[in-house]
Amino acid sequence: MKHHVLITGGASGIGKHLALGFAKHDYEVFVLDIIDADFNQKNIHFFKADLCNENEIVCCFQEIVNQFGFIDILINNGAISKFEKPIQQVELSEFDRVIHTNLRGVFLCCREFVRINQKTNFGRIINIASTRFHQNEAHWEAYGASKGGIVSLTNSLCVSLSNTNITVNAISPGWIEVEHYDSLSSSDHQQHPSGRVGKPSDIVNLCLFLCQPENNFINGANIPVDGGMTKRMIYE
Repeated sequence: MKHHVLITGGASGIGKHLALGFAKHDYEVFVLDIIDADFNQKNIHFFKADLCNENEIVCCFQEIVNQFGFIDILINNGAISKFEKPIQQVELSEFDRVIHTNLRGVFLCCREFVRINQKTNFGRIINIASTRFHQNEAHWEAYGASKGGIVSLTNSLCVSLSNTNITVNAISPGWIEVEHYDSLSSSDHQQHPSGRVGKPSDIVNLCLFLCQPENNFINGANIPVDGGMTKRMIYE
């Protein structure tokens, strides 16, 4: 049976690589994003929605089910990732926007996915978190909090869905260079224990692995994909 995967934030960045990677492996792909996208591929379908808008998310899930029958894989990738501001300058509306997009949006998508998959024989939820959920830089409070919430939500869902065939895992990327890999310096690469900066394919390959039916014993995990950087003790 051909699997159907919904990828949030799939119009650009890692999400776009996920969409193209799953399409290449003959999945039916549904991209949900607030940014317009045209993939020009018959097995990639775009749906415009804001992760902050509950009604838009619910309608997208229902429309996909009505048109294509089911969604059996959900990859929660969509997020506001460029937000660096001293806490004393952060407006509540800015903090809320990050949390509502990055965390509340994941919750809403998980809820709708579970609603349509409670009696199915196969299901996968993969939440894209970040190593910043526990190792961060200054002025990333909103982003770090949102990603920490995603890891916690993953843990809870794994237990809550133990009576279903749905597994729930998180992936925490470190430095994944999407656009300018060839311009990176030697020191950029060598600071990583793996000897290089990450590529989008590192995330795509892990997602594809987790979606294989035989890999259902991996459940409730948060897998860092960071070239070993979170294991280093770094002093200036």
